Amino acid sequence: MSGFVLDASIAASWCFADEAAPATDALLDRAQHEGAAVPGLFPLEIGNLLLQAERHGRPMPGGVGTRLQLLSELPIRIDSETAARALRETVLLARTEGLTTYDAAYLELALRTGLALATKDEALMRAARRLGVPLLPSDTDEV
Repeated sequence: MSGFVLDASIAASWCFADEAAPATDALLDRAQHEGAAVPGLFPLEIGNLLLQAERHGRPMPGGVGTRLQLLSELPIRIDSETAARALRETVLLARTEGLTTYDAAYLELALRTGLALATKDEALMRAARRLGVPLLPSDTDEV
């Protein structure tokens, strides 16, 4: 399996101009060419994030529909095992690493697939480092 595990925090940076950075733009390019994997909760999480931004009047080029369309055109693979692992591996991982179950779902997927994890979430990055999961952008990239 190629690509990387894509966290909603990185996908959000592709939706809002004020979150854009060279490192996240490079990840968008990489996702377009290599693909990305996401846990089953990703569509709900990114959809909610965009709706909340719209409700709070946050500027979003093209609006929610355009952002969702652009994301849907990326070669993103939605993991079919997220739900089956939620009440076992994911909850245990959330408990031991001090994460939400949502964040733990991304970490569990990265651990299971051996893919690097792309995130801007500090708690998730710390847990990934503790468990030896490679991170994107790398610690030397500016986000």
